[in-house]
Amino acid sequence: MSPWGCAWSPLRALIIKEFIQMRRDRMTFAMMIALPLMQLLLFGYAINTDPKALPTVIVAGDSGPVTRDLISALQTTGYFKITGMADGPAEADRMLTRGYVQFAITIPQDFERKYARGERPQILIEGDATDPSAISGAVSAANLAQNWLVDGATKGALAFAEGRSRGFEVVVHRRYNPENITQYNIVPGLIGVILSQTMMIITSIAVSRERERGTLEALLVMPLRPLEVMLGKIIPYILVGYVQVAIILVAARYVFQVPIQGSILLLTAMTIIFIAVNLAVGFLFSTRAKTQLQAVQMVFFFFLPSILLSGFMFPFRGMPQWAQWIGSALPLTHYLRIVRGIILKGSGIGDLYIHLLPMTGLLVVIVAGALLWYRRTLD
Repeated sequence: MSPWGCAWSPLRALIIKEFIQMRRDRMTFAMMIALPLMQLLLFGYAINTDPKALPTVIVAGDSGPVTRDLISALQTTGYFKITGMADGPAEADRMLTRGYVQFAITIPQDFERKYARGERPQILIEGDATDPSAISGAVSAANLAQNWLVDGATKGALAFAEGRSRGFEVVVHRRYNPENITQYNIVPGLIGVILSQTMMIITSIAVSRERERGTLEALLVMPLRPLEVMLGKIIPYILVGYVQVAIILVAARYVFQVPIQGSILLLTAMTIIFIAVNLAVGFLFSTRAKTQLQAVQMVFFFFLPSILLSGFMFPFRGMPQWAQWIGSALPLTHYLRIVRGIILKGSGIGDLYIHLLPMTGLLVVIVAGALLWYRRTLD
């Protein structure tokens, strides 16, 4: 008997038994090791709340030395990465709407002449503010670049303006969320996050639950092909997913006052692809898991990088390139851009197909994998 009133021999036997059980349950042990490593990697290297090198397009109505110095000053801040020149405001607007760029900077005609006369011309900086945290640092840097020029850091180019009241005005237009309201970004994104979590968990235990309850034999003797079994397991939950979407949309509009700019019908049509992807992922996990606990563990292992690398919690463009590649392979990343595009930007199918196609491709790959791994036998 130990000093704490415990029988040492039975306690030692129980401890040894747990280690043996841990060794046998390799899936759980692997999750215990892999999850902390994943969290360390993602939070240590991939997460960045102050994104830089944001893609920027220039609409240049003037191309003189002051304009060139202005563009150079913006790039020097590290926040703006000039990716090209737009032919006009319409093209810049299209690039912002489709998410090709984070900023569009318009330099008006006669900018240099007005600058030299001391008339304080305006330059327009339009930022995609669907994620307010993604552009806040860049907007502050733009004002610093303005001060850098006005203070005469480029006197060689501005010598002709000596003696005049030099300067220009930076007009910032936060597109799609002018008041920087966080709920406008978070609440639409919750549609994707909640659907991902619930749909994958529900279907991940579909086959493993049959196996644990001993009812898998009855399923196997039914005259159904693997695809039919898969459809029978996931179709009932599509309706459940739409109920969730309806609840969130009603709350977004009437509780959080989120303006819905686009077509609800289009959102409904595209959501079915996303629901199907998550249900297929859950079914895929259920074919590999031996128990319901293992199935849920697999879901969490997939859900953690999805919520961190999709742009829901942290700016997507703030992550390193390798993390963006991983995030682009996740269905939640593309669906967040679809739902935010429809709700906040009023985007149409022509703006969103670039996100619908990858999500559809992921659905085909995941369904193929689930069917490949599905077993019509107890083995």
